[in-house]
Amino acid sequence: MSAPLRRLSQHARHLTSAAPAASSPAAAAPAAPALAAMSEFKTRQIGAPNSLEYRVYHENAAGKPISPFHDIPLFADESKTILNMVVEIPRWTNAKLEISKEEALNPIKQDTKKGKLRFVRNCFPHHGYIWNYGAFPQTWEDPNATHPDTKAKGDDDPLDVCEIGEQVGYVGQIKQVKVLGVMALLDEGETDWKVIVVDVNDPLAPKLNDIEDVERHLPGLVRATNEWFRIYKIPDGKPENQFAFSGEAKNKKYATEVVHECNEAWKRLVAGQAEAGGVSIANATVTGSKGHNDASINDIPAASPQPAAPIDPSISKWFFISSSSF
Repeated sequence: MSAPLRRLSQHARHLTSAAPAASSPAAAAPAAPALAAMSEFKTRQIGAPNSLEYRVYHENAAGKPISPFHDIPLFADESKTILNMVVEIPRWTNAKLEISKEEALNPIKQDTKKGKLRFVRNCFPHHGYIWNYGAFPQTWEDPNATHPDTKAKGDDDPLDVCEIGEQVGYVGQIKQVKVLGVMALLDEGETDWKVIVVDVNDPLAPKLNDIEDVERHLPGLVRATNEWFRIYKIPDGKPENQFAFSGEAKNKKYATEVVHECNEAWKRLVAGQAEAGGVSIANATVTGSKGHNDASINDIPAASPQPAAPIDPSISKWFFISSSSF
Protein backbone atom coordinates (compact mmCIF):
# COMPACT_ATOMS: atom_id res chain seq x y z
CA MET A 1 0.00 0.00 0.00
CA SER A 2 1.32 3.46 -0.88
CA ALA A 3 2.04 5.97 1.88
CA PRO A 4 -0.90 8.32 0.96
CA LEU A 5 -3.35 5.41 0.84
CA ARG A 6 -2.00 4.06 4.11
CA ARG A 7 -2.52 7.46 5.78
CA LEU A 8 -6.04 7.68 4.38
CA SER A 9 -7.01 4.19 5.53
CA GLN A 10 -5.63 4.88 8.99
CA HIS A 11 -7.70 8.06 9.22
CA ALA A 12 -10.77 6.19 8.00
CA ARG A 13 -10.35 3.66 10.81
CA HIS A 14 -10.21 6.52 13.32
CA LEU A 15 -13.39 8.03 11.87
CA THR A 16 -15.23 4.74 11.90
CA SER A 17 -14.25 3.92 15.47
CA ALA A 18 -15.31 7.39 16.60
CA ALA A 19 -18.77 7.27 15.01
CA PRO A 20 -20.69 5.67 17.93
CA ALA A 21 -19.64 8.53 20.21
CA ALA A 22 -22.21 10.79 18.58
CA SER A 23 -24.95 9.27 20.73
CA SER A 24 -23.12 10.10 23.93
CA PRO A 25 -22.13 13.73 24.66
CA ALA A 26 -19.88 12.65 27.48
CA ALA A 27 -17.96 10.24 25.25
CA ALA A 28 -17.73 12.76 22.41
CA ALA A 29 -16.15 15.52 24.49
CA PRO A 30 -12.36 15.87 24.11
CA ALA A 31 -10.54 14.02 26.87
CA ALA A 32 -7.74 16.55 27.27
CA PRO A 33 -8.66 19.94 25.80
CA ALA A 34 -5.78 22.14 24.74
CA LEU A 35 -7.69 25.23 25.88
CA ALA A 36 -9.99 25.94 28.74
CA ALA A 37 -13.09 24.24 27.30
CA MET A 38 -16.36 26.13 27.17
CA SER A 39 -17.54 24.07 30.13
CA GLU A 40 -19.73 26.91 31.35
CA PHE A 41 -22.12 26.16 28.50
CA LYS A 42 -24.45 23.18 28.66
CA THR A 43 -27.34 21.96 26.52
CA ARG A 44 -31.02 21.67 27.41
CA GLN A 45 -33.03 19.21 25.32
CA ILE A 46 -36.75 19.58 24.70
CA GLY A 47 -38.68 16.74 23.08
CA ALA A 48 -37.50 13.85 20.94
CA PRO A 49 -34.92 14.01 18.17
CA ASN A 50 -36.52 13.49 14.73
CA SER A 51 -39.69 15.27 15.84
CA LEU A 52 -41.17 18.71 15.17
CA GLU A 53 -40.99 19.51 18.88
CA TYR A 54 -37.27 18.81 19.24
CA ARG A 55 -35.16 21.72 20.48
CA VAL A 56 -31.66 21.97 21.94
CA TYR A 57 -31.13 25.16 23.93
CA HIS A 58 -27.90 26.33 25.51
CA GLU A 59 -27.49 27.50 29.08
CA ASN A 60 -24.68 28.84 31.22
CA ALA A 61 -23.14 27.18 34.27
CA ALA A 62 -25.89 28.63 36.47
CA GLY A 63 -28.56 27.02 34.29
CA LYS A 64 -29.71 30.30 32.70
CA PRO A 65 -30.68 29.93 29.03
CA ILE A 66 -28.46 31.79 26.57
CA SER A 67 -28.30 32.10 22.78
CA PRO A 68 -25.70 30.09 20.83
CA PHE A 69 -26.07 32.69 18.06
CA HIS A 70 -25.43 35.75 20.23
CA ASP A 71 -24.11 34.85 23.69
CA ILE A 72 -21.35 32.32 22.97
CA PRO A 73 -18.19 34.24 22.04
CA LEU A 74 -16.77 33.74 18.57
CA PHE A 75 -13.16 33.84 19.71
CA ALA A 76 -11.83 31.41 22.30
CA ASP A 77 -8.44 33.05 22.89
CA GLU A 78 -7.08 36.57 23.09
CA SER A 79 -5.12 36.27 19.86
CA LYS A 80 -8.38 35.43 18.00
CA THR A 81 -6.77 32.42 16.33
CA ILE A 82 -8.95 29.80 18.06
CA LEU A 83 -12.68 30.02 17.51
CA ASN A 84 -15.75 28.49 19.11
CA MET A 85 -17.96 26.40 16.84
CA VAL A 86 -21.50 25.24 17.65
CA VAL A 87 -22.07 21.70 16.36
CA GLU A 88 -25.53 21.45 14.82
CA ILE A 89 -25.16 18.15 12.93
CA PRO A 90 -22.82 15.33 13.97
CA ARG A 91 -20.90 13.57 11.21
CA TRP A 92 -22.59 10.59 9.49
CA THR A 93 -26.11 11.75 10.43
CA ASN A 94 -28.88 12.90 8.06
CA ALA A 95 -31.22 15.15 10.04
CA LYS A 96 -30.91 18.74 8.83
CA LEU A 97 -30.53 20.52 12.18
CA GLU A 98 -29.81 24.23 12.46
CA ILE A 99 -29.79 27.16 14.84
CA SER A 100 -33.24 28.71 14.67
CA LYS A 101 -32.83 32.36 13.72
CA GLU A 102 -36.45 33.21 14.42
CA GLU A 103 -37.05 31.72 17.88
CA ALA A 104 -36.01 33.43 21.09
CA LEU A 105 -32.51 32.36 22.21
CA ASN A 106 -32.06 30.53 18.90
CA PRO A 107 -32.35 26.84 19.85
CA ILE A 108 -31.12 24.14 17.49
CA LYS A 109 -34.05 22.43 15.78
CA GLN A 110 -34.68 20.29 12.71
CA ASP A 111 -35.44 22.20 9.55
CA THR A 112 -38.78 21.60 7.86
CA LYS A 113 -40.29 21.96 4.41
CA LYS A 114 -44.06 22.03 3.94
CA GLY A 115 -44.45 20.91 7.54
CA LYS A 116 -42.23 17.85 7.17
CA LEU A 117 -38.83 17.26 8.75
CA ARG A 118 -35.87 17.62 6.40
CA PHE A 119 -33.13 15.01 6.01
CA VAL A 120 -30.23 14.99 3.57
CA ARG A 121 -29.99 11.95 1.35
CA ASN A 122 -27.07 9.53 1.10
CA CYS A 123 -25.35 10.40 -2.18
CA PHE A 124 -22.92 7.53 -2.77
CA PRO A 125 -20.29 7.22 -1.40
CA HIS A 126 -21.20 9.86 1.20
CA HIS A 127 -23.31 8.88 4.22
CA GLY A 128 -25.17 11.86 5.69
CA TYR A 129 -22.96 14.82 6.51
CA ILE A 130 -19.28 13.99 6.04
CA TRP A 131 -17.99 16.38 8.71
CA ASN A 132 -19.24 17.79 12.00
CA TYR A 133 -21.39 20.57 10.59
CA GLY A 134 -22.34 23.69 12.48
CA ALA A 135 -21.98 27.44 12.79
CA PHE A 136 -19.79 30.16 14.18
CA PRO A 137 -21.54 32.17 16.93
CA GLN A 138 -21.58 35.95 16.66
CA THR A 139 -21.40 35.88 12.85
CA TRP A 140 -24.04 36.83 10.29
CA GLU A 141 -24.11 36.75 6.51
CA ASP A 142 -25.80 40.08 5.78
CA PRO A 143 -28.60 39.66 3.20
CA ASN A 144 -28.43 43.38 2.47
CA ALA A 145 -24.74 43.38 1.47
CA THR A 146 -23.32 42.10 -1.84
CA HIS A 147 -19.90 40.51 -1.49
CA PRO A 148 -17.44 42.03 -3.99
CA ASP A 149 -15.98 38.65 -4.97
CA THR A 150 -19.07 36.44 -5.14
CA LYS A 151 -21.34 39.21 -6.50
CA ALA A 152 -24.13 37.83 -4.31
CA LYS A 153 -25.76 38.90 -1.06
CA GLY A 154 -25.45 36.98 2.20
CA ASP A 155 -27.90 34.22 3.11
CA ASP A 156 -29.09 35.74 6.43
CA ASP A 157 -27.52 32.93 8.52
CA PRO A 158 -24.59 32.51 10.88
CA LEU A 159 -21.46 31.29 9.08
CA ASP A 160 -21.56 27.58 8.26
CA VAL A 161 -18.63 25.45 9.46
CA CYS A 162 -17.31 22.03 8.39
CA GLU A 163 -15.12 20.51 11.11
CA ILE A 164 -12.91 17.77 9.66
CA GLY A 165 -11.30 16.22 12.74
CA GLU A 166 -11.72 12.53 13.55
CA GLN A 167 -13.91 12.91 16.67
CA VAL A 168 -17.65 12.76 16.01
CA GLY A 169 -19.45 15.59 17.81
CA TYR A 170 -22.92 15.84 19.33
CA VAL A 171 -25.77 18.28 18.88
CA GLY A 172 -25.02 21.54 20.67
CA GLN A 173 -21.38 20.75 21.42
CA ILE A 174 -19.03 23.75 21.56
CA LYS A 175 -15.77 22.87 19.83
CA GLN A 176 -12.62 24.98 19.79
CA VAL A 177 -11.36 25.05 16.21
CA LYS A 178 -8.89 26.77 13.92
CA VAL A 179 -9.70 28.02 10.44
CA LEU A 180 -8.10 26.31 7.43
CA GLY A 181 -10.01 27.59 4.39
CA VAL A 182 -13.40 28.42 2.90
CA MET A 183 -15.64 27.62 -0.07
CA ALA A 184 -18.29 29.98 -1.43
CA LEU A 185 -21.47 28.09 -2.25
CA LEU A 186 -23.99 30.09 -4.27
CA ASP A 187 -27.29 28.82 -2.90
CA GLU A 188 -30.29 30.13 -4.82
CA GLY A 189 -28.38 33.29 -5.68
CA GLU A 190 -27.06 33.94 -2.16
CA THR A 191 -23.52 33.69 -0.79
CA ASP A 192 -23.38 30.72 1.57
CA TRP A 193 -19.83 30.44 2.89
CA LYS A 194 -18.60 27.03 4.09
CA VAL A 195 -15.62 27.49 6.42
CA ILE A 196 -13.33 24.46 6.75
CA VAL A 197 -11.87 24.04 10.24
CA VAL A 198 -10.30 21.44 12.51
CA ASP A 199 -10.79 20.84 16.21
CA VAL A 200 -7.64 22.07 17.97
CA ASN A 201 -7.59 18.82 19.98
CA ASP A 202 -7.50 16.60 16.91
CA PRO A 203 -4.30 14.52 16.55
CA LEU A 204 -3.69 16.05 13.12
CA ALA A 205 -4.36 19.64 14.21
CA PRO A 206 -0.65 20.56 14.62
CA LYS A 207 -0.07 19.59 10.98
CA LEU A 208 -3.16 21.32 9.58
CA ASN A 209 -2.58 25.06 9.33
CA ASP A 210 -3.88 26.00 5.87
CA ILE A 211 -6.04 24.52 3.13
CA GLU A 212 -3.13 22.89 1.27
CA ASP A 213 -2.31 20.94 4.44
CA VAL A 214 -5.73 19.28 4.24
CA GLU A 215 -4.95 17.88 0.80
CA ARG A 216 -1.51 16.78 1.97
CA HIS A 217 -2.65 14.89 5.06
CA LEU A 218 -6.27 14.05 4.16
CA PRO A 219 -6.10 13.63 0.38
CA GLY A 220 -9.47 13.79 -1.34
CA LEU A 221 -11.38 15.49 1.47
CA VAL A 222 -11.47 18.96 -0.10
CA ARG A 223 -12.71 17.50 -3.37
CA ALA A 224 -15.29 15.39 -1.53
CA THR A 225 -16.51 18.51 0.29
CA ASN A 226 -17.02 20.31 -3.02
CA GLU A 227 -18.79 17.26 -4.46
CA TRP A 228 -21.05 16.86 -1.43
CA PHE A 229 -22.34 20.43 -1.58
CA ARG A 230 -22.80 20.28 -5.35
CA ILE A 231 -24.95 17.15 -5.41
CA TYR A 232 -26.74 16.82 -2.07
CA LYS A 233 -29.99 18.42 -3.30
CA ILE A 234 -30.19 16.39 -6.53
CA PRO A 235 -32.16 13.49 -4.94
CA ASP A 236 -34.86 16.05 -4.06
CA GLY A 237 -35.22 17.04 -7.71
CA LYS A 238 -33.06 20.15 -7.62
CA PRO A 239 -30.12 20.97 -9.92
CA GLU A 240 -26.47 20.90 -8.88
CA ASN A 241 -25.42 23.73 -6.61
CA GLN A 242 -22.97 26.27 -7.96
CA PHE A 243 -19.87 27.84 -6.41
CA ALA A 244 -17.97 31.07 -6.70
CA PHE A 245 -14.26 30.74 -7.58
CA SER A 246 -15.09 27.69 -9.76
CA GLY A 247 -15.41 25.65 -6.57
CA GLU A 248 -11.89 26.45 -5.35
CA ALA A 249 -11.29 26.37 -1.61
CA LYS A 250 -9.72 29.69 -0.64
CA ASN A 251 -6.89 29.70 1.89
CA LYS A 252 -6.79 30.44 5.61
CA LYS A 253 -6.05 34.15 5.14
CA TYR A 254 -9.09 34.64 2.93
CA ALA A 255 -11.29 32.52 5.20
CA THR A 256 -10.20 34.50 8.26
CA GLU A 257 -11.17 37.73 6.51
CA VAL A 258 -14.62 36.27 5.78
CA VAL A 259 -15.04 35.33 9.45
CA HIS A 260 -14.11 38.83 10.63
CA GLU A 261 -16.41 40.44 8.05
CA CYS A 262 -19.33 38.33 9.24
CA ASN A 263 -18.50 39.10 12.87
CA GLU A 264 -18.68 42.82 12.07
CA ALA A 265 -22.01 42.25 10.31
CA TRP A 266 -23.32 40.47 13.44
CA LYS A 267 -22.27 43.44 15.57
CA ARG A 268 -24.33 45.73 13.33
CA LEU A 269 -27.26 43.30 13.56
CA VAL A 270 -27.45 43.16 17.37
CA ALA A 271 -26.78 46.90 17.66
CA GLY A 272 -29.84 47.61 15.53
CA GLN A 273 -27.76 49.12 12.74
CA ALA A 274 -28.84 46.47 10.21
CA GLU A 275 -32.32 45.29 9.29
CA ALA A 276 -32.97 42.18 11.37
CA GLY A 277 -35.99 40.97 9.42
CA GLY A 278 -37.22 37.82 11.13
CA VAL A 279 -33.98 37.20 13.05
CA SER A 280 -34.36 37.13 16.83
CA ILE A 281 -31.58 39.10 18.51
CA ALA A 282 -32.76 38.33 22.05
CA ASN A 283 -29.75 37.54 24.22
CA ALA A 284 -28.65 37.29 27.85
CA THR A 285 -25.19 38.84 27.84
CA VAL A 286 -24.56 41.26 24.95
CA THR A 287 -24.87 44.50 26.90
CA GLY A 288 -25.82 47.50 24.80
CA SER A 289 -27.46 45.36 22.13
CA LYS A 290 -31.08 45.84 21.11
CA GLY A 291 -32.10 42.38 22.29
CA HIS A 292 -30.29 42.32 25.63
CA ASN A 293 -32.51 40.76 28.30
CA ASP A 294 -35.52 40.81 25.99
CA ALA A 295 -38.60 39.54 27.83
CA SER A 296 -38.87 36.58 25.46
CA ILE A 297 -35.86 34.90 27.06
CA ASN A 298 -37.90 34.23 30.19
CA ASP A 299 -40.24 31.85 28.35
CA ILE A 300 -37.78 29.06 27.60
CA PRO A 301 -39.25 25.70 28.70
CA ALA A 302 -37.61 23.38 31.19
CA ALA A 303 -35.68 20.36 29.94
CA SER A 304 -37.86 17.45 28.83
CA PRO A 305 -35.62 15.06 26.88
CA GLN A 306 -37.19 12.08 25.14
CA PRO A 307 -35.75 9.14 23.18
CA ALA A 308 -35.29 9.70 19.46
CA ALA A 309 -38.36 9.13 17.32
CA PRO A 310 -38.09 6.54 14.55
CA ILE A 311 -36.93 7.69 11.09
CA ASP A 312 -38.60 6.61 7.87
CA PRO A 313 -36.47 3.78 6.38
CA SER A 314 -36.34 5.66 3.07
CA ILE A 315 -33.84 8.09 4.65
CA SER A 316 -31.25 5.30 4.53
CA LYS A 317 -31.60 4.84 0.77
CA TRP A 318 -28.48 5.35 -1.38
CA PHE A 319 -28.55 7.61 -4.43
CA PHE A 320 -26.03 7.06 -7.21
CA ILE A 321 -25.51 10.32 -9.05
CA SER A 322 -23.69 10.76 -12.33
CA SER A 323 -22.15 14.15 -13.07
CA SER A 324 -19.90 15.45 -15.81
CA SER A 325 -18.24 17.59 -13.13
CA PHE A 326 -16.81 14.57 -11.25
